[in-house]
Amino acid sequence: MPHSFRVAAIPSKVADLVRSTMHSPGYGHPAHTEVATGYGPCRHCLRDFQVGMERRILFTYDPFHGIERLPLPGPIFIHENSCERFPDEAGFPADLRGHRLTVVAYGHGRHLIAEEHVENGEVEPLIARLLERDEVKYLHVRDTEAGCYDFRIERVER
Repeated sequence: MPHSFRVAAIPSKVADLVRSTMHSPGYGHPAHTEVATGYGPCRHCLRDFQVGMERRILFTYDPFHGIERLPLPGPIFIHENSCERFPDEAGFPADLRGHRLTVVAYGHGRHLIAEEHVENGEVEPLIARLLERDEVKYLHVRDTEAGCYDFRIERVER
């Protein structure tokens, strides 16, 4: 069944660039590698990290780059080794259903419209309700505990 939204994980070219240079794109800050001490997720494949087993890269990322004029960078993780990007049309990532999530609705110019929390994995009704609002341009999904950016959600135009 087609979804009314698309999930936008970070672009593969960003993940590849960070892995090859070990610097944050656009900022030049050094990236840091470590064995995963938290579940994540990887912002490229949107899968949880295997704590204590997988290696991950921490770097500075601006989720508004190319979308809004003003930046708002923050820390994110990706797998140290190459992974497949989460497919845009695959629906909500299964690994994130168990996470405490904050869904932030933005309008043009990074105008904050709404911020809501999900703790039961039932995120699709909230996504649908927020995307029904004409003034909402896109949504950001963030980890409620850490506050960091996970991925963007956009409307699918029918």
